[in-house]
Amino acid sequence: MIMKNFKYLFAVCTSLILLVGCKKDLFEDVAFLDGVSASAKLSALYNITQDNTGLVTIIPIGEGVSSFDIYYGDGTVAPVKVLPGKSTQRVYKEGLYKVKIVGYNITGKTTEVTQDLTVTFRAPENLKVTLQQNGLNLKVDATALYETFFRAYFGDSTTTNPEPFMSFIEGQVVSHNYPKAGTYIVRVVALSGGVATTQKRDTIKVGKQIDLPVAFDDPNYDYTMSDFGGNASSFATDPKESTNKVMKVDKNVGAEFWAGTTIGTGLGFTNKIALAANRTKMSVRVYSPAAGYIVKLKIEDAKDGNKSVETDALTTKANEWETLVFDFNQPSGGTPQANFGFNYNKASIFFDFGNGNTYGPTNNVKKTFYFDDVILMPTEIVLSQIDLPVTFDAKSVNYAVTDFGNNATTDAVDPTNSANNVKKTVKSNGAETWAGTTIGTPNGFASTIPIKAGATKMSVDVYSPASGLVIKLKIEDKSDPTKSVEADVKTTKANAWETITFDFSKEAAGTAALNTGYTFNKASIFFDFGTAGSGKTFYWDNVVFGGSTVSNAVEIPLTFESTSLSYAFTNFSGGNASVVDNPSKTGLNTSSKVGKMIKGAGDPWAGAFITLDNAVDFSAGKTFKVKVHSPRVGAKLLLKLEHLTDPNINFEKEVSTTKANEWEEITFDYSTINAANKYHKVVFIFDLGTIGDGSANFTFYFDDIKLN
Repeated sequence: MIMKNFKYLFAVCTSLILLVGCKKDLFEDVAFLDGVSASAKLSALYNITQDNTGLVTIIPIGEGVSSFDIYYGDGTVAPVKVLPGKSTQRVYKEGLYKVKIVGYNITGKTTEVTQDLTVTFRAPENLKVTLQQNGLNLKVDATALYETFFRAYFGDSTTTNPEPFMSFIEGQVVSHNYPKAGTYIVRVVALSGGVATTQKRDTIKVGKQIDLPVAFDDPNYDYTMSDFGGNASSFATDPKESTNKVMKVDKNVGAEFWAGTTIGTGLGFTNKIALAANRTKMSVRVYSPAAGYIVKLKIEDAKDGNKSVETDALTTKANEWETLVFDFNQPSGGTPQANFGFNYNKASIFFDFGNGNTYGPTNNVKKTFYFDDVILMPTEIVLSQIDLPVTFDAKSVNYAVTDFGNNATTDAVDPTNSANNVKKTVKSNGAETWAGTTIGTPNGFASTIPIKAGATKMSVDVYSPASGLVIKLKIEDKSDPTKSVEADVKTTKANAWETITFDFSKEAAGTAALNTGYTFNKASIFFDFGTAGSGKTFYWDNVVFGGSTVSNAVEIPLTFESTSLSYAFTNFSGGNASVVDNPSKTGLNTSSKVGKMIKGAGDPWAGAFITLDNAVDFSAGKTFKVKVHSPRVGAKLLLKLEHLTDPNINFEKEVSTTKANEWEEITFDYSTINAANKYHKVVFIFDLGTIGDGSANFTFYFDDIKLN
């Protein structure tokens, strides 16, 4: 509205107007409205001077309108033409008027609307205000008798003179975004044509709904806590770091033993706590007045408190910060197990749980706790079970080993190559003559060691402090250790790596002979076997089935390591495969020899195959694994098996690479293959459907083709 000495002009947000300062004589220039998006429906804002003159300024608003006709509704027949962004004025007597607004688009088509205008000099009455909060946003609408329009003051610019406001009429809603969370006084003023106004004040607290992680440092969040049982929480300064904000909780005298604090309001968190089988832990930093206090953390469905899980942790420090970890996979005694299908979206913390006014005089002292940094801990990486070949380089494999007889084995760096990961075993002073190390946990390998007639060897790279020391390798059935076989080999080098090959067809003296009908899925290595420990240190790596001469025949598994076998590839349609030195002896594959495929300019199906001496034996499983070194992510490898003489008898699967310029192991599911057929040919086709160019972008390496 325009008043004497009026210092504000309107700014429109959708169909709403914010008054900003200007003089009355400048009010006609409202060109700032031109670029503001308005409602597709026509409307008008009335501005009436509060001086009992009845002077009304009418500002039409419309989307896609090139001009307006304003019919004042006071008996004047002819309309007044008003351009977008402009206004018109009229002096009215007290009364109710029907103002018609006609909007013209650029084609001349019209839209019209009739809007009531109340002109009165009486102060508005029966003012009712509706406030709707959503995080930092507030929506306001109002009704009143005898009003012409309203002003909304939001309380976040009270130091500005004059204080800004938004103007609106009955039926409209104004929206305001606060710069930060906090408590504000909202004023809505109802105005008529008279000097007197009517207003209503409301105190509100705004802020985004709390969510994990909770750090109490973001000014946009409402950190209101909900206490119960006699607790009293408050926003506070870190007792150790003055720049850090934390939450303070007083467990007051007489508080219940179950007194606690909900982290946030009863609404809980914005998002579900993403608890899962591999993500069951939350952590909270806690500052406790003493060690030994039970701290309970409970999470639940904000809409159904019966769907909950709780767990306990114990403070270990007094007047110091510590991080407590709460594992919901280990719920408090007598409480429900975690259910990962529940919607856990609310958390409550209980300090000194179990102590309260029913527990006697020890609780006649207020205890003060602080907490901060409520976090859902990262997904726990579930490492895969160890399997052959064992290289100690794959980050996804659990390379834990199991010592016995006073051996001591640790992860170590290759003493000759700092880029290579190995195991270090110390046969400590006093270690038993039979001290050894199981390669993995007692669960053994993920797959059966494919021992059979003609394939009875395993090899281990060993770095020994002296030559002539006995190294024993024992393999067994993890579920029946009586089903075992062991072989002995002596070192031939001191302080240098050598590959030691164990042939289980030549069992150690005095031990059981090899039975190829047994299931072998666990291995243990014994350094300096038969001699008591004296502190000798051994390094070891690359536990491989097949030894230095994988087999006396070209067969699965294919490792390309034999110096006596010919790995003859048959190339076709532009493919060129050969056995070469490993160009990247890192990560998953540190073997010496690998297969190389160059896809040249030829057919899209260019590739190569190798003919096996023996048909593929599926007794070990129907899952192929191949190590691949690709120049790019998303390159495809088609692995195909064919009959020796009938190419119509075949089976194939295609898998894409996920890494570039590093070794990865990809898996092919052959579970549906007809294992009764005989397959002698292994076909390799990279990027089927794409013609290669023989460049580095079409050069691939592959190795260790095996069945599980």
